[in-house]
Amino acid sequence: MVRHNNVIPNQHFHKDWQNRVKTWFDQPAKKKARRLARKAKAAAIAPRPTQLLRPVVHPPTQRYNHKTRLGKGFSMQELKEAGITKSYAKSVGIAVDHRRTNLSVESLQANVQRLKEYKSKLIVFPIGRVKKPKAGDSTTAECRAAIQTTGTIQPLPTGKKPVEFVSVSEELKKFRAYTHLRVVVNEAKLAGIRRGKAAEGDKE
Repeated sequence: MVRHNNVIPNQHFHKDWQNRVKTWFDQPAKKKARRLARKAKAAAIAPRPTQLLRPVVHPPTQRYNHKTRLGKGFSMQELKEAGITKSYAKSVGIAVDHRRTNLSVESLQANVQRLKEYKSKLIVFPIGRVKKPKAGDSTTAECRAAIQTTGTIQPLPTGKKPVEFVSVSEELKKFRAYTHLRVVVNEAKLAGIRRGKAAEGDKE
């Protein structure tokens, strides 16, 4: 019998746990099946690339926004600057995200340059059997020399930038970064008040 204010023993030993255990013995076979599926899909869409062209974006929050990664799709403004329509972009393997907006000129120009580089290397096959290719289609020689691109298209450059060492001058030793930042913040805070007082003085 349980003494004092304790839990009454009520163990359940008849749950048949052996039939509820999940195993992953098929993991090697699933890995092979996925690889063969990728290979079959690549062969089915050849000579088209296996992946879409993605833009370079900055992740959100202050912790990660100094880095870059591949985003979901290009914005409408980026496509317009590159001279590409939304429907044409989808037909030639360019990912489009109509919800994205550009907040800086640098990222806009970087992705526009990325689109132009892709467009310069693009080989467009004519639809059906035509004797004379349409405007924008590639020549017969270029179509015959086309090779399917697998993996990430225009991947981001890897590797860290080399660290640059500089000699510490007397001016750098005397410089107080924290004090300088506090002065700059205070000047920005009081700029409007000072302009208002200066305007009142001019009126008087």
